[in-house]
Amino acid sequence: MRERRPFLAVVWFGSPHAPHVGTEADLALYADQPKGQRAFLAEITAMDRAMGKLRRGLREVGVSETTLVWYCSDNGALPQGSTGGLRGRKGEIYEGGLRVPALVEWPAVIRRPRVIEIPCGTVDIYPTLLELAGAHAPRQPTLDGISLVPLFEGKMEARPRPLGFWDYPIGGLPVKSTELLEQLAREQASGAVRLADEAEPIPAAQSRHDYSDENFPGHAAWLDGNWKLHRIEAKDGRVRWELYNLAADRTESVDRLSAEPERATRMKAQLAAWLRSVVASLNGKD
Repeated sequence: MRERRPFLAVVWFGSPHAPHVGTEADLALYADQPKGQRAFLAEITAMDRAMGKLRRGLREVGVSETTLVWYCSDNGALPQGSTGGLRGRKGEIYEGGLRVPALVEWPAVIRRPRVIEIPCGTVDIYPTLLELAGAHAPRQPTLDGISLVPLFEGKMEARPRPLGFWDYPIGGLPVKSTELLEQLAREQASGAVRLADEAEPIPAAQSRHDYSDENFPGHAAWLDGNWKLHRIEAKDGRVRWELYNLAADRTESVDRLSAEPERATRMKAQLAAWLRSVVASLNGKD
């Protein structure tokens, strides 16, 4: 009899991400599409097939009923994808750059299919897993996320705490996806396993940055229920504010800042406090 133990598996899909590459069989499904779009759609098809294989495997070993499967993207759509008409795309703080669908399957707890409108984020994954595991992390730094166990159990009617977002204008590390995947494929084919301490280190000059707690450059936002406040700081330090009611204005096109002065003032203070807390964490003060 197969041993039954709790487990955690994290699967990172590189798709659909540039450079887009599809198998001949998957590309053939989209022969009527432009070349760039064909490869994008082929990658999604392959990812969909992989998720099906994963779920089938859980059923075959008899743990599908009690296993929580949590699927989501990391940000809004690429130009080849769709935002459903929302404003902005990947790399932006408007809803088209943030809002993505998530799918959660947990038959033992979520008995019937349902659609949830409560905003959640990937910052909620870690605190949710902590609660599910009954774990307590000593010296836990400040967390922006919340446990979604009450949501899964049908006991959460609204998000108890706002969500903050900040696109800081600083370049990221170079991505060598093709090179890394080809190297990984060679290692797997040979049966080699690379030790964690042999992984390519992050250059020290790029891993450390001192952040100001007085200026917050870039685009930040504070999502509190249906209300979303934007703070956009230009290079010269000038700040522009925008306020939207997402329930009535999903495309963020009707600025309500002047019509909601008290709400705007309250949310500005909350966003400023959150930005300072982010800076404190980045500067190692947790």
